[in-house]
Amino acid sequence: MLFDAAFGSTPGRNPLPVPSDPTGRWLRAVALGGQGRYAQARAALDDLQRMPGLDPALASLASSTRASLLRQLGGHAVASGYDGAALALIGTGGPDDRWWHEARCDALTGLAADALGCGRLALGRRLLERCATHLAGVGDEDALWRQHVRLDWVTAEIALASGDFATATACTDRAVERSASHPSVRHRIKSALLSAAAATGLPTLDRAIGTAEGVLADSGAHGLLPLRWAAAMLLDGVGSDPAVRAVRDECAAEIAGRGGKFAK
Repeated sequence: MLFDAAFGSTPGRNPLPVPSDPTGRWLRAVALGGQGRYAQARAALDDLQRMPGLDPALASLASSTRASLLRQLGGHAVASGYDGAALALIGTGGPDDRWWHEARCDALTGLAADALGCGRLALGRRLLERCATHLAGVGDEDALWRQHVRLDWVTAEIALASGDFATATACTDRAVERSASHPSVRHRIKSALLSAAAATGLPTLDRAIGTAEGVLADSGAHGLLPLRWAAAMLLDGVGSDPAVRAVRDECAAEIAGRGGKFAK
């Protein structure tokens, strides 16, 4: 149930059970974060990180998840401290283990996204290169599909920040294709959101608006409040529909009510 909520077909499931095992607690935190239940997600991570003898890879994933919660709300500089801690927890060498590979890649892509948010695009690219090199060395793309999708996402975001819409489109197309082959509804919806952002570089905005409207509807249907807010923000940025602006403001208010504090 918890894996399905975090990375499967029921991302909006709530309430969620409180498991006793560390992996279950991390999955619960991920699912709560995807729903925009920030206070609950932070509390779940607190519980996890207080567990004695926590595996370094899982501790690293927990720190990366905490960074992701901050980054969703614009706190890239603070998030970088948690992503840096996530990378330090697993070091530069480790076992040929799926959890270790996931943790290393999540820390690297998280740091790249933090760098982007702080305007350090060249640093972001270097971190993405390190992640891509690591993934190429592992070779098992199916097992690490989530890390490949995240790499596509952040590469696209840095390309967009650079005005390189061709690269952004290629990366988002790849993320959409990869996400379609795996069970995570949340990853499919976020890939579509970034595809809409990349489409703002086209001569007309029809594709961008149509895709973003689909994301707005899908994220609402699946209880993914942060993605719904982001879709409304994108639509408000390319249009002037008062109804969209109302959705944006309603989402922002609900995020705040769930413990999400936007960075200033």
